[in-house]
Amino acid sequence: MSESDWQSKYVQRLTRFTVSFTTYRDQHRIRVEPQELKQVLRELLDAGMDMLIDITAVDLLEYEGATDRFEVIYCLLNTESGERLVVRTYLNEPDMELPSVTDLWRAADWLEREVYDMYGVRFIGHPNFKRLLLPQEFASYPLRKDYPVKGRGERHNFPVITRAKS
Repeated sequence: MSESDWQSKYVQRLTRFTVSFTTYRDQHRIRVEPQELKQVLRELLDAGMDMLIDITAVDLLEYEGATDRFEVIYCLLNTESGERLVVRTYLNEPDMELPSVTDLWRAADWLEREVYDMYGVRFIGHPNFKRLLLPQEFASYPLRKDYPVKGRGERHNFPVITRAKS
């Protein structure tokens, strides 16, 4: 996709939002404010970004030059043209909430739950918001940089499930 096609197809649709655009080696990225995230994603869906590939996060603790603690990343795809787009937003504690996008893409269901399990980002409006990868009693978020490598002893408190009992 040429730069002019990119500008006309996506950038012009988002002029009413506080967003910034970057392109590096033909990879297009948008930075969005958390409060405008859902509206921007809805606009992108209407513009043809009809598939949510992934939702993930990065803990930027001790990352040189980082001004925010967490980056939440949405990877989108236009299935007709093959265009890809990365949408990024940033969060800091204690405001670790974003709107759920399960009503836009059903694929967001498990992806949002995984980001919550690993990083602690809560997705408001999620239809089935419970832990996916860890037990409900688990109180930490293991992919945060301040989580100890060997854990905090949590797994010793959970019942052992043998093969015969499973």
